[in-house]
Amino acid sequence: RAITLAAPARLRVLLYRRLVLRVAEAIAEQEGALGIVTGESLSQVASQTLENLGAVGAVATLPVLRPLVGHDKVEIIDEARRIGTYDLSVLPHQDCCTLFEPREAATRTTAEALTEAEAELDIEGAVSRSLGGARRIVPGGSSTASRQETGTVPS
Repeated sequence: RAITLAAPARLRVLLYRRLVLRVAEAIAEQEGALGIVTGESLSQVASQTLENLGAVGAVATLPVLRPLVGHDKVEIIDEARRIGTYDLSVLPHQDCCTLFEPREAATRTTAEALTEAEAELDIEGAVSRSLGGARRIVPGGSSTASRQETGTVPS
């Protein structure tokens, strides 16, 4: 909500993605993971141009692995079915990226422009709140207790 209210509309999806990457890194750190794996594919959507992938990834301190970067949508769907994540990926949800999607999204932004847009935002607080509400979901299974209930960090 803070991003929606404070950031330029054309940068919002990229700012959401940077926030998600930060949350993923916090979970990875607590889990002892050595990197982050995403399902991004080059140029499938406006936020996944080479420039935007670089601008979003600039906040990462761990390696960001994108094994699907050269795949098309059909190949990605086939892979999701193969590894058991397809059913999870098509569950109805109010994804911030589609719910607040601007009419004209930035396709060639810079890390500096995103950092400037984040200047008025409480990024650390948003990461902390996100971690507090995180749940562990096992592909093919169901969500389990929240992090607070189990004392573990969701993957």
